[in-house]
Amino acid sequence: MIIWFAVLSVVLTWAVFQSPALDYRLVALGSVLPVLEVPWGAGLLHTLLVPTLVLVVVMLATVGRRLVRRRWLGLPIGMYLHLVLDGAWMRTETFWWPVLDRSFTPGAAPEISRGWLSLVLDVVGIAVGVWAWRRFGLEDPERRSRFLRTGQLDRAFVSGGPG
Repeated sequence: MIIWFAVLSVVLTWAVFQSPALDYRLVALGSVLPVLEVPWGAGLLHTLLVPTLVLVVVMLATVGRRLVRRRWLGLPIGMYLHLVLDGAWMRTETFWWPVLDRSFTPGAAPEISRGWLSLVLDVVGIAVGVWAWRRFGLEDPERRSRFLRTGQLDRAFVSGGPG
């Protein structure tokens, strides 16, 4: 279930923003953070509140530092994408907490309640990952090293260049 979130969040973020300064590693990290609470159910990381608070912190902490902001925006973006890719928005009591209800009881995590479909989603994530690996030229050791070091994709590939 981690591959689905990490890979799809990076690819979707690239498709929407195509930003060479965004740290796509932070997008992937943000997208898998809510999986940490799965053993205890769908908790606060499956609400709209937490990624919004993280977004506010990033925005306030990076006032006047545009490139730092662009890099760190990947974390809340990944957290929001987890909610989308997980279908967390369909569990309105958890997703909209504390707007709809002040009391909070973690429900069943969508990642677990899907059963075998989670495995199918990870297989889809692997296939998309192979496509992204080729699309972003990560077979090239220099590009791969840059991605692993900085989280950035080569500008030529981000702006619709090769591939």
